[in-house]
Amino acid sequence: MIQHHWQIENSLHWSLDVAFREDDSRIRKGHSAENMSRIRQIALNILKQDNTYKIGIKNKRLSAGWDHEYLIS
Repeated sequence: MIQHHWQIENSLHWSLDVAFREDDSRIRKGHSAENMSRIRQIALNILKQDNTYKIGIKNKRLSAGWDHEYLIS
């Protein structure tokens, strides 16, 4: 049970770090770091559910930034 928990935790952390560079974030004041973490988790879940393109999460995030139509979809 504990291994399963850490497997999920490490998988989520790795995804957030690679796609959103979460470890490099300098947001530390008040509750802002926790709030941004939640927003990143929501964005990660949305990107994982998207089947429009067969590309990685990081590239989907970049595509959403570049292509307004993809962002809306």
